[in-house]
Amino acid sequence: MGLAVALSALVLAQGRYQIGQPLSEEEVRRWNVRPSVLATGAGLPPGEGTVDQGAQVYAAQCAACHGGSGEGGAFNRLVAEPFPVTKETNPRDFAIGNYWPYPTTLFDYIRRAMPFATPGILSDDEVYAVVAYLLYQNGIIDGSQPMNAATLPEVEMPARALLQLDPTTQKKFPWITLP
Repeated sequence: MGLAVALSALVLAQGRYQIGQPLSEEEVRRWNVRPSVLATGAGLPPGEGTVDQGAQVYAAQCAACHGGSGEGGAFNRLVAEPFPVTKETNPRDFAIGNYWPYPTTLFDYIRRAMPFATPGILSDDEVYAVVAYLLYQNGIIDGSQPMNAATLPEVEMPARALLQLDPTTQKKFPWITLP
């Protein structure tokens, strides 16, 4: 028993697990996306992107999974005409135009989780650009104004009504029954 304790102490003295390597400052910066971006826009980083820039980034980083213009492919569609989401709506039909209630949380999701195979590789400017492109493709913005920390929170999303209580049931999603 004493030998096991001594060996454990020796291993701990050399480093916790003796695997991996220290992260570079660039790696820490890339993964340190705190704070989360809130619906109000709090936490949005500096940067800016246009629809035209977003089309280029989308073609290079997103189209393989979501289709050439967001119509869907291996993964869900991103572009759809706004329509009410009901209990009959197939989840594969959810898209930015009919499901996402806030453009700021869309930014946060893309920034953290996309592209699927290499999340976090997009710069903040590229994320703003992709969001601008997707909002434009969904008919939510006209594309004349770049997206940034000031303009993005001002975008009114068609699906924001999903967060309103149903007047009859006083539930956000009246067709969902929780246990």
